[in-house]
Amino acid sequence: MAAESQFTGLTSVTSGSTEITQENRNLRDLVEIYRHLSGLALQDADIGTVAHLVAHRTDVTVAVISQKMGILAAASPGESYESAIQYVHDHLIHPRLAHMLANAGKSRHPLRLPDPARGRARIVAPILVGDTVPAYLVSLVAAAPDQGEDIDLLIAEHAATICGVILARERVIFSAASQVRDDLVEGLLSGSGRDNDEVVRWAQHLGYDTERDHRVLSIILEPPAGDTQRSALVAERAAGATARLFIAQSPDAITSVRTDEVVVVLTESTTTGSTTGSFTRAEQLGTLCVQRLGALFPDVGVSIGVGGAFREPAHIARSYEEARRTTEVIRRLGQRGAVVAFDKLGISRLLLQVPDIETLREFATDILGEVLRHERKHHSEFIATLMCYFRENNSPQRASKLLHVHPNTVTYRIHRIEEITGLDLNTYRDRLAAQVALEIIDALDVSA
Repeated sequence: MAAESQFTGLTSVTSGSTEITQENRNLRDLVEIYRHLSGLALQDADIGTVAHLVAHRTDVTVAVISQKMGILAAASPGESYESAIQYVHDHLIHPRLAHMLANAGKSRHPLRLPDPARGRARIVAPILVGDTVPAYLVSLVAAAPDQGEDIDLLIAEHAATICGVILARERVIFSAASQVRDDLVEGLLSGSGRDNDEVVRWAQHLGYDTERDHRVLSIILEPPAGDTQRSALVAERAAGATARLFIAQSPDAITSVRTDEVVVVLTESTTTGSTTGSFTRAEQLGTLCVQRLGALFPDVGVSIGVGGAFREPAHIARSYEEARRTTEVIRRLGQRGAVVAFDKLGISRLLLQVPDIETLREFATDILGEVLRHERKHHSEFIATLMCYFRENNSPQRASKLLHVHPNTVTYRIHRIEEITGLDLNTYRDRLAAQVALEIIDALDVSA
């Protein structure tokens, strides 16, 4: 009996020693993993490296999942990255996971969530960056924890902490890089480079192709009327959508998002020179932008001015100034949704520099007001005939072909215009006055 008691006591001691030995081994492994994870925070590691380390040191599948259930990184022992992504997609991503992530985010601590159907468990550890939870570290582990401390939870929590450090660092680096980029773009648009070589270096840092022609687009966004905070938010979203649209259509585009404007330096497919009668790539993408924004943000006003073509980076500032002047013309004319190229403004570049628009209307009315009244009363089409006649260099024959009337009809209408206005269109001064009046009528809403 005494011998039996001694044997029992010996067995108990041996069992206890085994448990202590296993616990010490677990602690040593835990410390080793902690050391490796902490080392990653000091290196130029990414969250994928963290997932790989945890997966291969603990023999479990690990994934980093975003708030919107996107897989940011994944690792599984003995499997390729692609296989790990597919495994996580098949075994982790499902509607119930969103609820699990939300609970872990609220608690700010890792949670063990049993999955009896698969005989496994999920550990969800929130990744904190400041006060936000941009992502979660999720691992598939054994259904029940080992005796004593739940090592899996501790490892997941520390790995999530390291992921948070890495994401925070990436945010700082991205923010700094974005600031440098914005400063370079602003320098190019303002023409503040000290010399041409410096401007070329700035442009090359931004990916500018010196072998191709470019144009600058100035996209003015007018927020919807009403609540100031909501209007500002809608305009901000519209600006972001605008920048993304141009980058999607032209990955080499250089964009700058401002308070009420998006500026785009866009490669051009046409050669430098006159584009009258054709549409440049910038105008085509500008029109697409107006259509997309009209569908997504119908309350946001859009005006797009397109600067002249150029190749040298030093001319970016000039093209931007032309684009800005064009948007001012569009806004003064009240042509919301218009896409206008500086090259095609013609005499409007000068006319619309007049501070008071009413002065232009008065001039046009003084010259052709009687013709406008006659046309409104008799539907005589005198204005359209006069425009066509001037554009065809005062040729009744060529004008008649475009108007689909007899040349004598054109001649008759021109004589009637002279009778009504008292102008002599064979003299340079009267002809110039009539042409300027027509440009004003074409650009502005002029009524007699």
